[in-house]
Amino acid sequence: MTSGQSVPILQVAHTADLDAATLGAARALLDAAFEGEFTDDDWDHALGGMHALLWEASDLIGHAALVQRRLLHGGRALRAGYVEGVAVRADRRGRGHGAALMDAVERMLRGGYELGALSASKEALGFYAARGWQRWAGPTFALTPTGTVRTPEEDGSIFVLPLSVPLDRHAALTCDWRDGDVW
Repeated sequence: MTSGQSVPILQVAHTADLDAATLGAARALLDAAFEGEFTDDDWDHALGGMHALLWEASDLIGHAALVQRRLLHGGRALRAGYVEGVAVRADRRGRGHGAALMDAVERMLRGGYELGALSASKEALGFYAARGWQRWAGPTFALTPTGTVRTPEEDGSIFVLPLSVPLDRHAALTCDWRDGDVW
């Protein structure tokens, strides 16, 4: 650790317990980390659940969110903890901060959901695989207002963390509807 950096502190809180300044810092971190590709819909997807926040003094250096979704698989609607908005500030990457955020998220997953799921960026595929997340090998779909629609652009980027239900990763997986990127 270089001079001037403090030991990172992990905070876990529900969206409702975060003040406007903290939410603003999280949004700014995600905007910077995703280089302008993080949309208002992406931000909306990260709200309404739990957040893992990593702080160095008053500077937010990492964020991950966990929200509840329903995923359809094998004729069942599964209670899924869906991971959103995972990012570490660029100058703090490669120091285990992403792992610390995911440790907190995975603890929450194991305590409250039938499975974990996320859509990984190309840069993060190896990170999630190394943590035991499994790439979904079957076709993906979204349950939309006009019916079930195939989402082939998402194939290969969806990861699951099986918890309490058996999964056939070569079968279909359908997500519930939301604005913006459905996965």
